[in-house]
Amino acid sequence: MSIVSNPPRVVELAHIHNFRDLGGYRTASGHVTRWRTMYRADGIYRLSGPDLDAVRALGLRTVVDLRTEGELEARGRFPVEEHPVGYHHLSIMDVIWPAEEAPAAGFAEFLLGRYLDMLSTGEDRVAGVFHVLAVPGAMPAVFHCAAGKDRTGIIAALLLASMGVPDDVVVADYALTAEAMERMRAWASAHDPESVKLLAEVPAAHLAAEPAAIQGLLVALRQRHGSIRKYLSTIGVGTAVLGAIAAAFLEPADG
Repeated sequence: MSIVSNPPRVVELAHIHNFRDLGGYRTASGHVTRWRTMYRADGIYRLSGPDLDAVRALGLRTVVDLRTEGELEARGRFPVEEHPVGYHHLSIMDVIWPAEEAPAAGFAEFLLGRYLDMLSTGEDRVAGVFHVLAVPGAMPAVFHCAAGKDRTGIIAALLLASMGVPDDVVVADYALTAEAMERMRAWASAHDPESVKLLAEVPAAHLAAEPAAIQGLLVALRQRHGSIRKYLSTIGVGTAVLGAIAAAFLEPADG
């Protein structure tokens, strides 16, 4: 799907491997998501030097950090002192998944279960993300976690689907993280032997980006609620909030 693998989608940085633009996706209503307006990312707490200069050029106004309190305390946050933004910490899960619970196979099923758990326990914070993005002047905005895969993937899927982006595109966007994980491994092998050791200790299930997991999440939410928008309404994200996001994030498609 060429629109998903469009080269400008990835913001190329030296130390951040999964910073992506969510622009260029057509919706069922005849609109398209705006470029340089909404981003998803991995560990942007690592931004410094030329990477920070490149991100500063994007004109970000809002950063939503989806990591846990423990991750924030251990690794720090987006460098707001060097690039002032509206910074919001909204962790959609309270603890990192225990390694001993990771399966040796069946990664998609495992991930789907964890995604549903996150929505069940963190629905107030999921809603909070949408409310932050709906504030006038919030965009350009980025939401991120550690790898930009699971927590970030859930928010991206709910956001894009609620804007009317077709499921196959939502799933393909999620799947792009697999390429980012390869970029991360390649960078670690070349520059950071300690990270290579740490990655070797992470269960394969925790590093997987299984398209069937995010597809399953969309299917499960529709089975339970009728639509993604109806699901969002049950957690306090109504039409006014989605309309405010759409006004800033969508534009008429050419032709």
